[in-house]
Amino acid sequence: MAWLSLEPFCRWLAGTPVSQTIQTIEWIIPALQTVHILAVACVVTSALMIDLRLLGLGRHDQPVAAIARRFLPFIWWPLPVLAATGALLIAAEPARSLRNPVFLLKMELLVLAAGITLLCQIPLRRNAAFWDLSAGRRRLGRLIALASLPAWIGVVFAGRWIAYIQGV
Repeated sequence: MAWLSLEPFCRWLAGTPVSQTIQTIEWIIPALQTVHILAVACVVTSALMIDLRLLGLGRHDQPVAAIARRFLPFIWWPLPVLAATGALLIAAEPARSLRNPVFLLKMELLVLAAGITLLCQIPLRRNAAFWDLSAGRRRLGRLIALASLPAWIGVVFAGRWIAYIQGV
């Protein structure tokens, strides 16, 4: 029933000049999708590098803070690109996205993954050696990484499944 309340908004958005332009110029959607996917790859790869270090699987010669300093910008800077390209893709076919339960799952997983990434980052702002100081903190870092990995991977999978699952 909640989907019905979206119908007028979807019709309005699909009729806007921005939506009409995206729908009628053939190269825009593939270009937006390409930029969107490249930004996703940048974010997920960077999160993976940090998570692997938290799990103790990579770059033991560098503290977690050094790895985070190197890769966190490649998580946070592409997110506005993802938001902009995602908003334009939604504008192109609003009902297809906004009425799709997998799209909603993707958005929930994105918020979860970004929140988990912040859980890793915030202590490093106070103390660069936070994750390297004690066995207890290293265990907590591993738990954060074990939560982060499936959340970011879920964002990728849900993003792909949007094309194959019909909305209600």
